[in-house]
Amino acid sequence: MKDLKANNIHSFIDLEVVLNAYMNGIFPMAESRYDEKVVWIEPKLRGIIPLNLFHTSKSLDRHIKKNNSTVRFDENFDLILNGCARRDETWINPVLRNTYRLLYAKGYAHSIEVFEYDKLVGGLFGISINGAFFGESMYSDSTNASKIAMKFLIQRLRNNGYSLFDTQFISDHLVTLGAVEITQSEYLSILKEALEQNVTNAFN
Repeated sequence: MKDLKANNIHSFIDLEVVLNAYMNGIFPMAESRYDEKVVWIEPKLRGIIPLNLFHTSKSLDRHIKKNNSTVRFDENFDLILNGCARRDETWINPVLRNTYRLLYAKGYAHSIEVFEYDKLVGGLFGISINGAFFGESMYSDSTNASKIAMKFLIQRLRNNGYSLFDTQFISDHLVTLGAVEITQSEYLSILKEALEQNVTNAFN
């Protein structure tokens, strides 16, 4: 059990409510870091990365070797969360930040952390439930840091039998890595199968 606790200055979403939402294809967002209101999103089109379609270029492997890039899991969750929340445009407000910290403490939220020469340069975080991983946000202070985080995360998900990597939406950046857009009804079918999987937790 991790020992992170929510900041009492701000509220948080009941964890049972938020986990149930993810399991039904819905996720929370805010308009900005300054907006205390949280809204529930159920998009008509959904972004996913099929684990067998994820790909990176050979230049990324050269970058990893050249910059002594290494990846750690769940050692610096707060730093990754804060890095994502300090981006110029972010939907992570204090309520959501507290909620994710509590989900981390309960073993549902996880961070993937990229280091170059022992300096944290970026990463991503998301939620893991059975055979599904719900990617939430990522950031980079160095070229390719988010791609490196994705590469090592998806390798770990594959090795542990996961079947769904949810990106919520797609972007040009994610498309270059293999992301595709499907309907919400297609997504719910894939999600149902992933949640019924009895897989080894990729973050133990």
